[in-house]
Amino acid sequence: MIELSADQLPALADRFASGPPGATALAEHALVSGTGRWWADRAIEPRALAVACADHVLLRGAPTALAPCDLSRFAAHYVQAPARFLPLLCHAFDQLVPWERMAYLHRVSVPDPRPPRGVTVRRLTPEDAPALAALSARTAWIHATWGGPAGLAASGHGWAAFHKGDVLAMACTYFRGSRYEDIACFTVPEHRRRRLALACITALCEDIAARAHIPSWTCSRDNRPSRLLAWTAGFRLEQEYVHHFAGQPARHGAGLAV
Repeated sequence: MIELSADQLPALADRFASGPPGATALAEHALVSGTGRWWADRAIEPRALAVACADHVLLRGAPTALAPCDLSRFAAHYVQAPARFLPLLCHAFDQLVPWERMAYLHRVSVPDPRPPRGVTVRRLTPEDAPALAALSARTAWIHATWGGPAGLAASGHGWAAFHKGDVLAMACTYFRGSRYEDIACFTVPEHRRRRLALACITALCEDIAARAHIPSWTCSRDNRPSRLLAWTAGFRLEQEYVHHFAGQPARHGAGLAV
């Protein structure tokens, strides 16, 4: 596959218009944020396309236009693609692990939770980049779609619960699309069960609604805490789908079965 230049992308983005809300928002976010990358089997009238942002990738088009080695750059990515791509993906990687996913949309308004004494819930500003960078490396995934802590802090798309300058919990737009904004959140482990993430999510959803967009939420079927938090925050199930975690490139182009 060849990487596409920015001037080629607007005409191709419509090919990713179908799929769950999070997937639609991923493609649009990658187009406008500068943090995504696009590939195709050829520059003119491509038959197969891929768009990646952070560790997620979408595939569209004709898998027969690609060889297994074309997908090797997507090792250790979460891949969402039509079922017709599965034989190619199985040959491209040494393992392909299916994950059942659930996509929710925000349908119910909930009261703003009152933060505990001494905790302030507010929008992130560029000055908060050091506080985000100071968090555990295990939370780096949450700002990866914005290019890092500084990108997320300056985006205007994140809310956090602060205590004495430290981030205790946060929620942000993970992928921003023209209709949906798929959100992500986390809480520092020792501050869980204080409704801090819920307060950040509620504020973020109000923000997203003010932009005339719809908040969406995607998580694994097995992630019961995430599903419970989504329901408590007013999200309701829209659809279910499957994406796959790709292992390492298969030797000689022949991978194992799913």
